Amino acid sequence: MADRSAPSCHLRLEWVYGYRGHQCRNNLYYTAAKEIVYFVAGVGVVYSPREHRQKFYLGHQDDIISLALHPERVLVATGQVGKEPYICVWDSYTVQTVSVLKDVHTHGIACLAFDLDGQRLVSVGLDSKNTVCVWDWRKGKLLSMAPGHTDRIFDISWDLYQPNKLVSCGVKHIKFWSLCGNSLTPKRGVFGKTGDLQTILCLACARDEVTYSGALNGDIYVWKGINLVRTIQGAHAAGIFSMNACEEGFATGGRDGCVRLWDLNFKPITVIDLRETDQGYKGLSVRSVCWRGDHILVGTQDSEIFEIVVHERNKPFLIMQGHCEGELWALAVHPTKPLAMTGSDDRSVRIWSLIDHALIARCNMEEPIRCAAVSTDGIHLALGMKDGSFTVLRVRDMTEVVHIKDRKEAIHELKYSPDGNFLAVGSNDSSVDVYGVVQRYKKVGECIGSLSFITHMDWSSDSKYIQTNDGNGKRLFYRMPNGKEVTNKEELKGVQWASWTCVSGVEVNGIWPKYSDINDINSVDANFIGQVMVTADDYGIVKLFRYPCLRKGAKFKKYLGHSAHVTNVRWSHDHQWVVSIGGADHSVFQWKFVPDRKLKDSLHIAPQESLVDSNSDESDSDQSDVPELDSEIEQETQITYRRQVYKEDLPQLKEQCKEKRKSAASKRRERAPGNSIRLHFVHGYRGYDCRSNLFYTQTGEIVYHVAAVGVVYNRQQNTQRFYLGHDDDILCLAIHPLKDYVATGQVGRDSSIHIWDTETIKPLSVLKGYHQYGVCAVDFSADGKRLASVGIDDNHTIVLWDWKKGEKLSAVRGSKDKIFVVKINPYMPEKLITVGIKHLKFWRRAGGGLIGRKGCIGAMGRADTMMCAVYGWTEEMAFSGTSTGDVCIWRDVFLIKTVKAHDGPVFSMHALEKGFVTGGKDGVVALWDDTFERCLKTYAIKRAALAPGSKGLLLEDNPSIRAISLGHGHILVGTKNGEILEVDKSGPVTLLVQGHMEGEVWGLATHPHLPICATVSDDKTLRIWDLSPSHCMLAVRKLKKGGRCCCFSPDGKALAVGLNDGSFLIVNADTLEDLVSFQHRKDIISEIRFSPGAGKYLAVASCDNFVDIYNVMSSKRVGICKGASSYITHLDWDVRGKLLQVNTGAKEQLFFEAPRGKKQTIPTLEVEKIGWASWTSVLGSCCEGIWPIIGEVTDVTASCLTSDSKVLATGDDFGFVKLFRYPAKGKFGKFKRYVAHSTHVTNVRWTYDDSLLVTVGGADTSLMLWTYEVEGHRDSRQCDSEESDLDSEEDGGYDSDVTRENEINYTIKALSTNIRPMFGIKPHLQQKEPTLDESMEWVTDSLLLFTVLYFRPPVSRALPQPEKLQTNNVGKKKRPIEDLILELVFGYRGKDCRNNVHYLNDGADVIYHTASIGILYNVATGSQSFYQEHNDDILCLTVNQHPKFTNIVATGQVGDSADMSATAPSIHVWDAMNKQTLSVLRCYHSKGVCSVSFSATGKLLLSVGLDPEHTITIWKWQEGAKIASRAGHNQRIFVAEFRPDSDTQFVSVGVKHVRFWTLAGRALLSKKGLLSSIEDARMQTMLSVAFGANNLTFTGTISGDVCVWKDHVLIRIVAKAHNGPVFTMYTTLRDGLIVTGGKERPSKEGGAVKLWDQELKRCRAFRLETGQITDCVRSVCRGKGKILVGTRNAEIIEVGEKNAACNILINGHMDGPIWGLATHPSRDFFLSAAEDGTVRLWDIAEKKMLNKVSLGHAARTVCYSPEGDMVAIGMKNGEFIILLVTSLKIWGKKRDRRSAIQDIRFSPDSRYLAVGSSENAVDFYDLTLGPTLNRVSYCKDIPSFVIQMDFSADSCYLQVSTGSYKRQVYEVPSGKQLVDQAVIDKITWATWTSVLGDEVIGIWSRHAEKADVNCACVSHSGINLVTGDDFGMVKLFDFPCPEKFAKHKRFLGHSAHLTNIRFTSGDRYVVSAGGDDCSLFIWKCVHMPH
Repeated sequence: MADRSAPSCHLRLEWVYGYRGHQCRNNLYYTAAKEIVYFVAGVGVVYSPREHRQKFYLGHQDDIISLALHPERVLVATGQVGKEPYICVWDSYTVQTVSVLKDVHTHGIACLAFDLDGQRLVSVGLDSKNTVCVWDWRKGKLLSMAPGHTDRIFDISWDLYQPNKLVSCGVKHIKFWSLCGNSLTPKRGVFGKTGDLQTILCLACARDEVTYSGALNGDIYVWKGINLVRTIQGAHAAGIFSMNACEEGFATGGRDGCVRLWDLNFKPITVIDLRETDQGYKGLSVRSVCWRGDHILVGTQDSEIFEIVVHERNKPFLIMQGHCEGELWALAVHPTKPLAMTGSDDRSVRIWSLIDHALIARCNMEEPIRCAAVSTDGIHLALGMKDGSFTVLRVRDMTEVVHIKDRKEAIHELKYSPDGNFLAVGSNDSSVDVYGVVQRYKKVGECIGSLSFITHMDWSSDSKYIQTNDGNGKRLFYRMPNGKEVTNKEELKGVQWASWTCVSGVEVNGIWPKYSDINDINSVDANFIGQVMVTADDYGIVKLFRYPCLRKGAKFKKYLGHSAHVTNVRWSHDHQWVVSIGGADHSVFQWKFVPDRKLKDSLHIAPQESLVDSNSDESDSDQSDVPELDSEIEQETQITYRRQVYKEDLPQLKEQCKEKRKSAASKRRERAPGNSIRLHFVHGYRGYDCRSNLFYTQTGEIVYHVAAVGVVYNRQQNTQRFYLGHDDDILCLAIHPLKDYVATGQVGRDSSIHIWDTETIKPLSVLKGYHQYGVCAVDFSADGKRLASVGIDDNHTIVLWDWKKGEKLSAVRGSKDKIFVVKINPYMPEKLITVGIKHLKFWRRAGGGLIGRKGCIGAMGRADTMMCAVYGWTEEMAFSGTSTGDVCIWRDVFLIKTVKAHDGPVFSMHALEKGFVTGGKDGVVALWDDTFERCLKTYAIKRAALAPGSKGLLLEDNPSIRAISLGHGHILVGTKNGEILEVDKSGPVTLLVQGHMEGEVWGLATHPHLPICATVSDDKTLRIWDLSPSHCMLAVRKLKKGGRCCCFSPDGKALAVGLNDGSFLIVNADTLEDLVSFQHRKDIISEIRFSPGAGKYLAVASCDNFVDIYNVMSSKRVGICKGASSYITHLDWDVRGKLLQVNTGAKEQLFFEAPRGKKQTIPTLEVEKIGWASWTSVLGSCCEGIWPIIGEVTDVTASCLTSDSKVLATGDDFGFVKLFRYPAKGKFGKFKRYVAHSTHVTNVRWTYDDSLLVTVGGADTSLMLWTYEVEGHRDSRQCDSEESDLDSEEDGGYDSDVTRENEINYTIKALSTNIRPMFGIKPHLQQKEPTLDESMEWVTDSLLLFTVLYFRPPVSRALPQPEKLQTNNVGKKKRPIEDLILELVFGYRGKDCRNNVHYLNDGADVIYHTASIGILYNVATGSQSFYQEHNDDILCLTVNQHPKFTNIVATGQVGDSADMSATAPSIHVWDAMNKQTLSVLRCYHSKGVCSVSFSATGKLLLSVGLDPEHTITIWKWQEGAKIASRAGHNQRIFVAEFRPDSDTQFVSVGVKHVRFWTLAGRALLSKKGLLSSIEDARMQTMLSVAFGANNLTFTGTISGDVCVWKDHVLIRIVAKAHNGPVFTMYTTLRDGLIVTGGKERPSKEGGAVKLWDQELKRCRAFRLETGQITDCVRSVCRGKGKILVGTRNAEIIEVGEKNAACNILINGHMDGPIWGLATHPSRDFFLSAAEDGTVRLWDIAEKKMLNKVSLGHAARTVCYSPEGDMVAIGMKNGEFIILLVTSLKIWGKKRDRRSAIQDIRFSPDSRYLAVGSSENAVDFYDLTLGPTLNRVSYCKDIPSFVIQMDFSADSCYLQVSTGSYKRQVYEVPSGKQLVDQAVIDKITWATWTSVLGDEVIGIWSRHAEKADVNCACVSHSGINLVTGDDFGMVKLFDFPCPEKFAKHKRFLGHSAHLTNIRFTSGDRYVVSAGGDDCSLFIWKCVHMPH
């Protein structure tokens, strides 16, 4: 049987022995039908205990490791391992896939859980971040993902009592998640003191936020919220692996082998110890429990499943067993009974009954077992061991017969001889030993020919020979029993083998793929009778081959199920079953063998659905006798659509060429030309490699495509309209059922599909992101809502889309070979069909995947290449056309019959209401009835049938038909030759459109005085085209060879054509008949030109580097131009006909004298003076500018100059047609560019009168006509192309504020480093060597912590310790502070943010932000409330204007990389009144979000990122769904805003950037703002945007102008709307008035805020009375009669529109850090001093700033005197000032130091003033000596700059903390250092603000590597301490805190770097000052109750 086809019989999985208990948990459940669902290897198993029957789910292709049961208990979700693992949701009843979730996880899926109503599924990946994903599983859509944890996660569960909450647990952690918007936010569980931090293995959620979890040590931890509240100790003796909740309570199972039941409050009910039961054993470990009613299911580590009935709990019932962990290799079948024996590394040998599907015996051995054999009489069972020994047992009672150890290495194969006398034992020692069975297994022989380990052996039937295979793939033969090697092959000629289990040998050559490693097939077993054999390999596949199979690469059927290696496979004794065993999955699979005669009766058995593409090259369906492919199809499969460079690569390429740009940018370049061209008509239709791409539209126009253009052709008027949204070849086209929309798919790196309207020619949606290289087929569903597409990537991916939303619904790998057509079932949009090379598949959608089934051919026919397909009149009927001319008729997936329809392939089919129409390569159109019973009519496409109105000529009769469409009484036909024909029902044929056929078109010539052009192409035709409105092909002539060039003579009578074989001919231009022809060259003729005037000479250029000059009259060659070093590309004559200009492929520009051809050198200046008859050259100084920046990658192939020498048109390899001003001197000229051709534009020519530009595209075979539109004449139509490559090199203007905003570096708090330049070792890392005294004190100090902190009992025997801190309220009971609540914030982020102040509630409230908090300020009361959910700085804020969403605010924050973790940038959408978070959108904008804007309906949100691409993203914020995203601009975008009336249109502005965007489906399309012809308009940096009616847009610029745009064209400039940059604009929705705000010096008429009318023509200015030199407005908003203004100086001002009165609502420091902070000794006032040179006085009760003093220099520190009557201020320049509080007069000032004063302090007795500076010094001044302020002394030996100082209560000492992390104590006023520690410890301090010292060592955190604690303050009561650090956290500690890493509470809100912090008097408030955020936070202290 040399038949290479796959066998016709097959295997069906009947039973799987085993259960996966190892490394998996919680994977065993009861379904609603009381069946048991679990998994083993790669198979989901549903076992019915009642019927003892198994069903299998085979949708996975690798090990399943996780399982979850849907709450309704019918559906199951399973997750697998693998490189691209997926999740399947399937029905446990039908075992069919419902949904596939893929493309997100890597490595594997560790846990799964459904939510309460079963709508959502959560999954956890095995990747390094343990990613957590939430799915809408029915749609296959990812809702949210986040990094789970740094270590493994073991269990995850939805909280079934609270929506949107989840809990996960794993190695040393438990996390509580909340899902909001698209973001999952975790909070770590707090173990606290209640229990040890340890690994949590499982969990279950209960009511009232209670979570129960099982820990590794056997305890159960009970959580309330995120806190551990109690533990149930010793619930199990060891780890608790599984916890299952049911109505009655909870069941837990542990490693101790116990199952415990608990009631709903987790009180114990009962314990079942499985180790103690009959079936139990030592080491039993429970991995999974499921409790339903009175039944409990238990799965164990060792692959058993027990069922326990609760009231007989000591008699568990064992319902499934398998081998335990360890590889399973040994398999033998009984010679006479249906038994299989297996032995494994778990040291057990087991006997299975194949009939009862049960384990009937088991015996444990001493060693791991590697192979087994049963003697021929079935009495003995021999087992080979891993240690080199073998044991023989009696099968009957498993007793040992012998145990022999002759070898050291593992025994891998043993076999009894057929006569039962010998046992051959093969070992890894490369030898086979032979033992005599009757002689009690005495060794009788040895075979030692192998050099490697023995893998397989077979005996001959007469027991005289054995054959062996070894690890080297060698096959050897030995004589038995002595073991001599047989070398003479003759001897073996007639040997019959008793069995065949060897993997090498002629008979089994076919099991090896053609190219394969030799050791990945582990086992073979031949069934001689059935002539089939089965193999097992390393990839988990069992294959069925014919036996023998002699030729490599035989066909087979393959069966999946095992996971990794299938180690062994055997037929049962009667060949009814095949048994296979898996190595790693240690499971036993039993397959039923279905012989082919049975198959015939079982046609109704549908093939197994599979997600894996089982039509790999060698698979079952490919019969070997497939006919040769048809030549046309062969050609088509050879076409490659790959490009070296795609258009998408242009931006990167340009970036790489930045250096070149810089040099070029310095030179002034010509402007782009004012004139432009517009596509007018295209000759051509793409038929040679496309099909079914031609349709009638609703209005009877015809839509098709060619090159990169979608064409809508009106056949009445002979005009065309064009869809130009594509930028590369369109490969497919489909029309919507309503015939108004069209979908087209193109080539591209990330190729796109555009859906556009044939009436308006506007795109409705663009789909991309899933197809690489190109899209080759598309189809709409019958309801028009869905679209299917196929890619040309290697897997021909199939994607199903919801095209309006632009969402991918499902995707799957289609086939390795090309797919030609996809069709959606018109009755069931969930189903589709694809056809292609040897491929026809029926697909149905399952969630995010598609499940395919091959067409079942049965015995009827053979698999063929299918070219087209349609659905019939019912949902299960389908019809396909084959490459051999048949039509196949399918019902469901079965082939019913075939009908011969055409000679040669059937390329197109179309279904009608009553019948079908087909078209084929034979050029015949056939009409059929609705069952394909009979052919009603045929039409042959012949020249004779051409009707008179045709627009051209048929090149040949019966052209191959590629597309057919019906409508309007006609049949529309598209041919391979690029013709579109309309066939009337009565027979005449009208040709409508025509282009060249396949092959590149290069030759193009326009007639010297008629609107005619000629083209010549590689398709061997010369064609003449009429360019007048009749647009037809006038004549065609076939040539013997293809041609590359042509030229008319100056009188237009002759036409010269250069051919590809080196010959050329001159023909009559009217008749195209030969006049003369020559051949002097061998290579292609590349260019041909008549000399001007009389046309006396003809210059002929060839690719062999010469130009020949012929005399036309005498027909002789008169000259040869030599000297070119490469092929000639272009040539031009001068006006006199005496000089030739030549370009070559080496980019040389050469000159030759005619007619002799002498080479000339002409200087550049002279060349420009020569008058040229034509200019088609691309080299030389006149056209230097036409070469693009990326000139290395692409060539300019052609150029042509207008007759007035003003405009040069060029064509290049990118398919761009460009217009330049001529001469184009200087590099990188500016141009206008047009896309319509796909790849190379090979030639461009102006017509004789310059009215048209004619271009030809090489491979796209099209000829395009463009009308030339002179500037000024054109209406302002959708005018021009994108402008040039480079952004304008004029800088966009300069302003310091803009530059700062543009260059600011936003760091996230988690990465912040220290603000002070500290050095040295941090306090918590310093080592101590305590003295004896000290060590005693350390004890007392640490004891202090544990005693209650209210009072301190004397502990040491020494005198009681004095108070550390003098306390003011000694009389009262001291109450510790337990919490801080944010009460007030003074600050607003105006310096680098904009448009971030808004009115809410009709102006009653104002919303704005600072640091990381959103602030709602009530104008009437001045009170504030806060949104504090952001974890880092807010950068932007917007308010939803739609009435449905009142008071909804969106804020965007800074973040780290975009990894979706908690530090990723995010946008919060929240309700301003109740501060509820409505949605959190984690975004892919790395660094941060700098602008947000709501759409008109309020449902969409637009965001812009700070990432290098400045990505723009659109969200459906309520669902958290990202709709679209795209790179915005390579420089900073400042603002992007939706048009107030739109959900799809928005505008972005930024550095030299304004773009007008449209959202189409999921794609963002954009147009650059066109500066049009306004004089001297240049692209400036744009800062703000506002909108007017009729599509007007206003943008504010850096220069103070406002630009007015109509659509995307600049129409007017409002010059100097402000004197400085226009930072902000606001469009009032109710009356359209516009407010602008800018940077301006206040003057009489001008003001920084202006109110304009709707057109920005008139305005009224408002002055802000702030007293600043310049006002800089950053935000404006208009309410009822009021304008709200936010300024750069952190003020928020309300301006009345009527009276222009200003009311300052909010004040803040304008620049930070705010270093100085002082609280009044007795009142709730405080002072702040900052870098902005001001000291401000604030009143907490009145919530406002009382006063401000401008010092003229940055202030660093401030302090009140003890009575509060004086204030001392230290400055950055070393000066300090003392003011009197009452009069604010200066009492005294002094400057003794040059560098900054860091701290300044009055002594408690008011006598001394201590001044600490950066010069490592503290100076003392005696205040009693009056305001002269003479220094009395200073402290010496301070190691570094001073940070903080505190006086002792008695004013005798001063403690100083320094920048080297050292704290020192000095005497006052002498300045001597005090070193005696004992004295220091007894000092009582007046205040404590030091961050250093043993008393406060606990404030330093573990994470302070780079960041510091900057400030601290002990409360007046002396028992609390607050600190501020570089992470922006305020922390509350107990004082003192001498233990490291003390417990504390944290309060967030500030940005990075807190600079100072203080308690106010009476400890009522804490005031904290920010560094980066220049804000002051006032926190209310909450004291513990008494």
